[in-house]
Amino acid sequence: MVYKDFQDLKLSALGLGAMRLPVLDGDDSRIDEAATEEMVAYAMEKGINYYDTAWGYHGGNSELAMGKALRKYPREKFYLATKFPGYDLSNMDKVEEIFEKQLEKCQVSYFDFYLFHNVCEMNIDAYLDGNYGIYKYLMEQKANGRIRHLGFSAHGSYEVMERFLKAYGKDMEFGQIQLNYLDWSFQDAKSKVGLLQDCQIPVWVMEPLRGGKLAKLPSEETKILRKLRPEEGTPAWAFRFLQAVPGVAMVLSGMSDKQQLEENIKTFEQDLPLSREEMGELLSIAEGMLKKTLPCTSCRYCVSHCPQGLNIPSLLELYNEHRFTGGGFIAPMALRAMPEDKHPNACVGCKSCEAVCPQQIKISEAMADFAEKLK
Repeated sequence: MVYKDFQDLKLSALGLGAMRLPVLDGDDSRIDEAATEEMVAYAMEKGINYYDTAWGYHGGNSELAMGKALRKYPREKFYLATKFPGYDLSNMDKVEEIFEKQLEKCQVSYFDFYLFHNVCEMNIDAYLDGNYGIYKYLMEQKANGRIRHLGFSAHGSYEVMERFLKAYGKDMEFGQIQLNYLDWSFQDAKSKVGLLQDCQIPVWVMEPLRGGKLAKLPSEETKILRKLRPEEGTPAWAFRFLQAVPGVAMVLSGMSDKQQLEENIKTFEQDLPLSREEMGELLSIAEGMLKKTLPCTSCRYCVSHCPQGLNIPSLLELYNEHRFTGGGFIAPMALRAMPEDKHPNACVGCKSCEAVCPQQIKISEAMADFAEKLK
């Protein structure tokens, strides 16, 4: 297992994420505890020492399952991370209640790593609102040793991360972002990595395989990669990409069965970052994948011609994400931060925007499809 230095710790470069644990009968809230404990045992044997869970994973049962699985091992043999669930605004005034319950669920007296969860457009104002006391309380828990290291995760934009870091950056020890070779440009992960580097904050990675989308590629792309590295499987390329990104200290993978775990551990037996040529080839493949998205360049000509005052480039960006992913939470989450009258269903289909679009995007059709997909 490759290890990374983090302050005075040696962290396994691969962490076991507990968002996609094996389940029973396809029910996400019913974790297969026996299979989970078998995976944790194998991970511990092979050198993984970082385990990541959260309040809301698996319908609230992930922390319970990980607590049961990890209690068999000496506390100093693993690092446990969980998060304050700010993705739900109704939790904002419950930080103490939730934190105490998390310790109980995980059967520990402290967390090695604790995060502000999912900093995004929807919750940034609440996270920065001192009246909720979230930052103050978490800093107090760090001072008394119940949080060893404090950080954050973010699915929001660069601008949202910038606001958060301007307020709390001096106390953030790590930042967790969605990072993979597709989102390097698609979600502007490259700039987000740069922001963390500028703040001298180590990078934690989530969604390295983008929910499994990068575990398999079309045959032509697979042949290109096999020619460059015959010994590497397709998922390994996503991890080797991350090994080439400066500042990455932790890669979290939500593995659903022991086979995935075994394959990923084998990859992380070596640090084999991509060369410049290999990086270029992989990013070219990503660019080809993204050709299926609408080619909005954010010129904003459309905005000045929209009678509804819609932020069309932002809506098209969310539409691209939602359509490419096949659903998911990112677009609905971002829309909750917008007024109702600025949602895609507010488009009246007048096509004034299309008359001035240099890319000739059929915006009215995209807005109608987006609204339908969100129902």
